[in-house]
Amino acid sequence: MNGIYVVILCVVVFAGAFASALWINNRLYLEKKRAAEAEAERMLAEAKKAGETTAREARLQVRDEQYQLKSELEEEVKGQRDELKKEEKRILERSGQLDRKADSLERRENETSKKERRLAQRTSGIEAKEKKCDLLMEEQKKKLEEISGCSAEEAKARLMERVESEARFECAKLIKRIENEAREQCDKKSKEIICTAIQRYAGDYVAEKTVSVVNLPSDEMKGRIIGREGRNIRAIEAATGIDLIIDDTPEAVVLSGFNPVRREVARLSLERLIVDGRIHPARIEAVVKEITKELDGAMREAGERAAFDLGVHGIHSDLIYQLGKLKFRTSYAQNVLQHSIEVGFLAGIMADELGMNLKMARRAGLLHDIGKAVDHEAEGSHAVLGARLAKKCGEPPEIVHAIEAHHEDVPPESILAVLVQASDALSGARPGARREMLETYVKRLQGLEKIANSYPGIKKSYAIQAGRELRILVESDRISDEEATLLSRDVARNIEESMTYPGQIKVTVIRETRAVEHAK
Repeated sequence: MNGIYVVILCVVVFAGAFASALWINNRLYLEKKRAAEAEAERMLAEAKKAGETTAREARLQVRDEQYQLKSELEEEVKGQRDELKKEEKRILERSGQLDRKADSLERRENETSKKERRLAQRTSGIEAKEKKCDLLMEEQKKKLEEISGCSAEEAKARLMERVESEARFECAKLIKRIENEAREQCDKKSKEIICTAIQRYAGDYVAEKTVSVVNLPSDEMKGRIIGREGRNIRAIEAATGIDLIIDDTPEAVVLSGFNPVRREVARLSLERLIVDGRIHPARIEAVVKEITKELDGAMREAGERAAFDLGVHGIHSDLIYQLGKLKFRTSYAQNVLQHSIEVGFLAGIMADELGMNLKMARRAGLLHDIGKAVDHEAEGSHAVLGARLAKKCGEPPEIVHAIEAHHEDVPPESILAVLVQASDALSGARPGARREMLETYVKRLQGLEKIANSYPGIKKSYAIQAGRELRILVESDRISDEEATLLSRDVARNIEESMTYPGQIKVTVIRETRAVEHAK
């Protein structure tokens, strides 16, 4: 029985404990629920407050953007208004300019109409005068016919017969003169070959002197060049073999010597010493040796370039060096190396025309004056010395003979020798090649132009084609076409009577009419 009570008591205790647990759990749930609801209300209030703040900020931002857009729109409208005002101002200015131009055009039209009326009056007066002149000319013509006893047609026929007879006489005289010249000179083919060679080649003209001038940075440098007791200038003269002339010429020293190569060595050495600044006997000897070595290389290079320009190969190195020395040699102010190149080209051109070996002719022309590089070192003419040097260096016999015979030291025995001789004469005698020939050439051109300018109605005259043609420009209002023909004949006769010249001179009279107007 007691066990039952214990069990019942345990059940009651358990039930009470369970009920207490349920009540406590329910109490905790209610408290959590109230806390969650309070938190939700708080978060809802915060979210509502944040939304109101965001909406307020958005409204402010929208207002700012609207204000900014309104300002930009107002500025744009203001700029367009300013541009419209400027455009309106420009239009008003252009309108004023157009009005002024219209007034000016109207004035010009009035002036033009007045000028046209005056011109019409003058034209009518001129026409009346022309009719009067025609009548007078008819009367004069009739009187002349009565006085001469022949009509105008008969006088014209007589004049034509006279002009024709004179023309026939001039033609016969010209033919005879051409035949005489052809007989005295070489045949037609040789003249064509020489003329072709001259026309196809034009060489440079170089004038060199027997003294050289070295410019100094200041007159103080003269004392340094002389040196103490003249030791520097003596050292320079001893090392180069050239005389130094130091006089009152400001900032300049003159180098005098017959040998152009030594003079060039002295000039280059002195220039290098001036730049270097160290001027004493030991340094002078060293610089002269350096310059001599460099100049030897430059001369060899000049000889090689001359042979290359002419397409001549296989020349002995000694001959190449001697060719380079001709760069510093002149003959009547004509550079000998340039002259040799020119003779080579001319001989090659004529050999090609004759169907001969072009390279052999160029080789002979290039080497024909090689003796001038050594003629101051040995006795004899440069042609003979050049032939000996060429033979020593292994040149073919025909080349040696052409060199020796180009000045007729020996009679020419081959066509090649004659070509070299002719090319040498052409190169030396062309206008401007040598100083004496240049003066004669210029005087002849001046004489031709002087004869042409002595006639009335001449505007300008030009002597061209090396004096073989004279072109005369005449005034079209003073000389007619028929008078131009007579003028050319008169000038040609005057030239024949008063001048001495080779060949023929062509006289061309040019008459032209020009109409000039300016577009405004």
